[in-house]
Amino acid sequence: MEQIELGVIGAGWCGGIRIEAAARNPQVASMHIAETRSERLQEMKDRYAPATATDTYQEIIENPNISSVIISATPEDVHYPMARAALLAGKHVFLEKPIAITLAEADDLVALSKQNDVKFTIGYSQRFNYKYAYIRESLLNGTLGDPVSALVSRHITRGLGNKISGRTKLSPAAMEATHDLDFVLWCLEPARPVKVYAQNVYRYMRGKGVDAPDCTWIIVTMDNGISFTIGAGWILPLGYPNYSSTTLEMVGTKGALMVDDSHKDVVLNTEDNGIQFPMSSMPGEFVGHAYAGPMAPETNHFIDACARDKPVLVTADQARQVMEVYIAADLSAERGEPVHLPLNDASLSSIMA
Repeated sequence: MEQIELGVIGAGWCGGIRIEAAARNPQVASMHIAETRSERLQEMKDRYAPATATDTYQEIIENPNISSVIISATPEDVHYPMARAALLAGKHVFLEKPIAITLAEADDLVALSKQNDVKFTIGYSQRFNYKYAYIRESLLNGTLGDPVSALVSRHITRGLGNKISGRTKLSPAAMEATHDLDFVLWCLEPARPVKVYAQNVYRYMRGKGVDAPDCTWIIVTMDNGISFTIGAGWILPLGYPNYSSTTLEMVGTKGALMVDDSHKDVVLNTEDNGIQFPMSSMPGEFVGHAYAGPMAPETNHFIDACARDKPVLVTADQARQVMEVYIAADLSAERGEPVHLPLNDASLSSIMA
């Protein structure tokens, strides 16, 4: 069996899921963990007995035995320097979204991955959600005919909204709608986005002292005339553990597909906590020997791609296009007018001048 030595940088919520999945994967010969919080690092050492454990991510990058790296660190502005160092070292890289903070950074990472002939993929985990996979399959096999329009509405809790918006100034478009932008753009390939119009809503979070939109609604027009709409918000009331609710519609010339991903299929009602929805977070969670959600299969896909030299499902070029669209959405919401694509840092400077 082909095996790899794997490094994981960042052992928080998402990084912890990646580490658990990797620890169960027989294609991982040994694992190396980097985490800045000493108590969390010790917890990972005690639980998984990694080959090495360090509070300095550079030790992962500099280890010649490590061929592949998962970067799950926060805040998001550390993604670029960490990924750049790993790519320069010739390592395969899995990077949690977003790919970068600026388009210039994204372009640099994409170019480096191609120059060094290494795998570089971004954590768009919803591609590994079986309900989403069914939508794409229904397009590919002709069940729906040619796509006409799509609608996605995604909501997460205000607890997560406060956490995410508090660590990096990124919007719901960049941090939540990004998953759905990636998925719909993937479904509609080879069509490309040419125009974006968006609006933000400010009703709750600003009243709590948080300078972030409550939600963002985005309309994207493709070069073949198809349009789709995505709404993403992060002010649902608190729910267990980090409740997310999504509905999707894909309409084609021969049919329509409606998908409920609101996680209401399992309901727990207790005297202590009332009604809860277990297994309702967007990344998912381990349930004994099994995993409920897309993030563990996504992690295993990256490991298999590295071990057996197979293509990754999410390409860096696709992630860069998603970034371009959500930047356009943020700019459109700020200016109150559509933004035309393509974009780069030079065109952004011209628009904002």
